[in-house]
Amino acid sequence: MRGRAAVPVLTTAAMTASMLPLFLVGALSPALVREFGIARPLLGVLVTAGFGVAVVLSLAIGPVVDALGPRRSIIVLFASSAVALTVFAAAPHYAVLVLAVGLGGVPQALANPSTNKLIAGSVEAARRPVLLGIKQSGVQLGAFVAGLPLAWLADGVDWRLAVGVAAGLALVAGLGCMALPQDPIPARRVSLLEVARRPLLTVTLGASRLIWRLAGFSLLLGSGIAAVNTYVALYATEELGFGAPVAAGLVAVLGVVGIAGRIVWSRVAGRELLVGLSAAAVLAPLLLLTGVPALAWVAMVVVGGCAVAANAISMVLVVAASQGAELGRNSALVSAGFFAGFAVGPPLFGLVGYGAGWVLVAVEFGLAAVVAWRAR
Repeated sequence: MRGRAAVPVLTTAAMTASMLPLFLVGALSPALVREFGIARPLLGVLVTAGFGVAVVLSLAIGPVVDALGPRRSIIVLFASSAVALTVFAAAPHYAVLVLAVGLGGVPQALANPSTNKLIAGSVEAARRPVLLGIKQSGVQLGAFVAGLPLAWLADGVDWRLAVGVAAGLALVAGLGCMALPQDPIPARRVSLLEVARRPLLTVTLGASRLIWRLAGFSLLLGSGIAAVNTYVALYATEELGFGAPVAAGLVAVLGVVGIAGRIVWSRVAGRELLVGLSAAAVLAPLLLLTGVPALAWVAMVVVGGCAVAANAISMVLVVAASQGAELGRNSALVSAGFFAGFAVGPPLFGLVGYGAGWVLVAVEFGLAAVVAWRAR
């Protein structure tokens, strides 16, 4: 498998690797709380560390991806993910765990600009929406991998071994990037001044009203999704009577349905669809609020099929609305909005607790629907 044939597999794997630390924090939350003796809000701080780094880097990563080229950028993505997961697996203290998840912000920031640029440069326009949907489903593949095989390995053997296996897989995928199409131009050096100056100018002056609204939509959507990802397994063990492996299965279900939703909905992507999906997602936190164990599974189906799928559609719209050099900048800006949501959503949820937290998630999804309506 070489050249263009490798693009769907490795761009999907890149999205998976970029988000694994987040999903592992959620899926392994009972073990992490027990091992490090941390309070519930500190789980949210872990997620904030990773996505806080991702937000800052997303606004500056465009010139770096342009200078390196998409294939080299994806190789850096896998390498940095392997390093972050290795530190995660070996963390002797909560502070080191925060550092590990913070390092995970590097592949998160690289993910959309590098994979979008590779697809735009190597795939004909008619195939891009479907391929973007497949690629974006890699994020939810990460939820499945963290919530089922890795969580079960963690429960049966050791959580550190499970995270170490994830690090090894990221390294293998990085070596596999030799099969991707070569970058069209040689890598060049990019100065810190260029990285620092270009984002400010391009973000404030260059982005269209649609891109800004998609960034705002992504912030609200990301806040709700991140809270669910981070706390649903812990909520299931503390409030619904689930065992740890079964609770992690909720994250896996979210992942499987999210994969299907992103692929299916990306075929009919449109701005109106963003409104319907984000509005329908409001049902999920309300189902969790009931405290009925069986409804937790239904809630994960709703989050995966609606909220998670809506994020993929926003990326399809970004690619469709961007030309040439705009693509890296616009992808980075909308990704920054999504990452900002992931940074603020979990700690807010952890502070207010489960009851008010699920109401907060419902409000975030509802406001996302309003912003999507304005984007029409």
